[in-house]
Amino acid sequence: QVQLVESGGGLVQPGGSLRLSCTSSGDSLSDYAVAWYRQAPQKERELVASIFHSGAFPRYEDAVKGRFTISRDNAKNTVYLDLSNLKLEDSGVYFCNRPPGVSTWAWGQGTQVIVSS
Repeated sequence: QVQLVESGGGLVQPGGSLRLSCTSSGDSLSDYAVAWYRQAPQKERELVASIFHSGAFPRYEDAVKGRFTISRDNAKNTVYLDLSNLKLEDSGVYFCNRPPGVSTWAWGQGTQVIVSS
């Protein structure tokens, strides 16, 4: 059973950077494609990026392309999301889970990113 744990969020100024981490306290993530999502206040949760179980074929939504990088270290059972050149509109709670189109795991608590000057 996969139990997701996200971490690494925080308060950062516009233009700043953060590294988010996603791991599982239960079964390993290494056999699964994983995606990052985010949810801003009063908005629906939206897909940000995804990556195959092997680390191949990272994909990004247009709003974050060129600024965010998804990667994984299967030996550490961790999927990362590097956020750079952050904008105010990147603020929200970031979650990891399966990509769209497959059954999701139970959602974790997420990690909050606040971009503010």
